Amino acid sequence: MSANSDAHHDDLPSTKATIWIFVAVAIFVALWATAIALFGVPGLYIPALALVPVVGLLIVLVSLG
Repeated sequence: MSANSDAHHDDLPSTKATIWIFVAVAIFVALWATAIALFGVPGLYIPALALVPVVGLLIVLVSLG
């Protein structure tokens, strides 16, 4: 039984990579919150508007497989 449960261990992402992704997301959210605190509503919608091409590119990359 233990051989079968260890067979998919390599399918999991590495812990170090997962931590770096969470750190990057936390920094991004903190910077966006700072922009909102400093600039108000424009600090909310200008970064979102700037991310539209990035999200469009990600959608294309995901759809290509």
